[in-house]
Amino acid sequence: MNNQIASSQMKTNYKRMKKIILILLSVLALNQANAQGKKTEKATFGMGCFWCTEAIFQKLKGVVSVKSGYEGGKIANPTYEEVCTGFTGHAEVLEITYNPMQITYKDLLEVFWKSHDPTTLNRQGADSGTQYRSVIFYHTPEQKELADKYKAELNATNAYGKKVVTAVEAAKPFYVAESYHQNYYKNNADAPYCRLVILPKLEKLEKVFKAKLKN
Repeated sequence: MNNQIASSQMKTNYKRMKKIILILLSVLALNQANAQGKKTEKATFGMGCFWCTEAIFQKLKGVVSVKSGYEGGKIANPTYEEVCTGFTGHAEVLEITYNPMQITYKDLLEVFWKSHDPTTLNRQGADSGTQYRSVIFYHTPEQKELADKYKAELNATNAYGKKVVTAVEAAKPFYVAESYHQNYYKNNADAPYCRLVILPKLEKLEKVFKAKLKN
């Protein structure tokens, strides 16, 4: 009789352990799926002409891709010519896909603020107009918090000698720019604009962020 009770109890315990193991395996599989789904994240920055800035972020470790495009305007699928009028309200931006395990959003913000002049309203160098405004389009509340905090610190320490005017706004529909805008520096490295405007920015990147660059 005691043997029967012991055998029954063992079977019950076995079934319980089997259920627990199945539950643990399910949770583990879900966590792995979530981790794989979070392999990459997006960051979107406007910092003047995207010809100048695309090549900067392409060189960073952990950056998977960089797309030049338009964001923050009033019409869908704008053309470059329409954006250049300033009437559509779009900014020239970069949509950056990155691996947060290799480069953080804070790192990207640091490169963003040190690679253009965030104190000039609707202007970067000779480029003037709302399409060249300094703007961060955040994708998550965490990105907004980091951007706001970083901007406040820059102004509190008077880092640029002038007020940072970079706008921090929720992400809006992003429209990929025409194909000839993509990989502009890579495809036109010998062009006068690339040598005179973009190359100095890349040389500065090499000096300031050498440890963050791809080999």
